[in-house]
Amino acid sequence: MIRVLLADDEPLYRNTIRVLLDSEPDIEVVAEAGNGREAHELASSRSVDVAVLDVRMPGVDGVAATSLITALPRPPKVLILTTFDLDEAVYATLRAGASGFLVKDVAPPRLIDAVRTVASGEALLAPSVIQRLIEEFLRAPSPRPLPGVTPREREVLTLITRGLSNSEIEQCLHLSRHTVKTHIGHLMAKLSARDRAQLVIAGFEAGLNARADPAG
Repeated sequence: MIRVLLADDEPLYRNTIRVLLDSEPDIEVVAEAGNGREAHELASSRSVDVAVLDVRMPGVDGVAATSLITALPRPPKVLILTTFDLDEAVYATLRAGASGFLVKDVAPPRLIDAVRTVASGEALLAPSVIQRLIEEFLRAPSPRPLPGVTPREREVLTLITRGLSNSEIEQCLHLSRHTVKTHIGHLMAKLSARDRAQLVIAGFEAGLNARADPAG
C-alpha cells in the first residue's frame, strides 16, 4: 500500500485528489495539510511513502517544505503540483529533493501513475522540466566535477541524464540488469543523490546532457 500525504491550501482541490487516490486499491491518503509547515509535521509523525505538495502555499511553501521533508531520517518521496509547468520554483524543488512534478490540471490517470512512479524510486521529469534544467546549466559558470565516478558509471549517468530507463541503459551499454542497478547505487552514494531525479540534476550540472556518445 502506498501511503500518501496531501498538502494544498485549497480544501476543495485537496478533497478531490484525496477521493481520486483513495479509489485505487494500492493507494491510501493517510494525512492532509493546508501548508508546508503542517506537511512537515505530519511527515515527521506519520508513516508516509509519497508527499504530494502544492508548490505555492502560504507560510512555508512547497520548496521549503520539500527541503524540510527530504531532510527527515526516513523521508517520503516528494511529488510537486504546480499551476504552470515552467514555474520558476520547479528547479528549486528538484534541487531540494523532489522526485518529480505535475501540473495541477493533469488528467486523473496521470496523477495516479505519477504517485506510483515516484513511490517506486523513479524520477518524473517532463520535457519542459528538462528544458529548465538545460537553461540552469547554461547559466552555471562551469560543469560540476564528479569525484570518484568511474568511466562506466559516467556512461550510465549520461544515459540517465538523457532520460533513459534501466532497461534502455542495459541495451545501450550491453549490461545486465543487476550491473546497471549496481552502477546506479554507486552513483547515488558518490553523488549524495536521494533518487533518480537527483542523479538527473547531477548529470546536467556535470554537462552530461550534450548529445554525444555516452563516454563523451
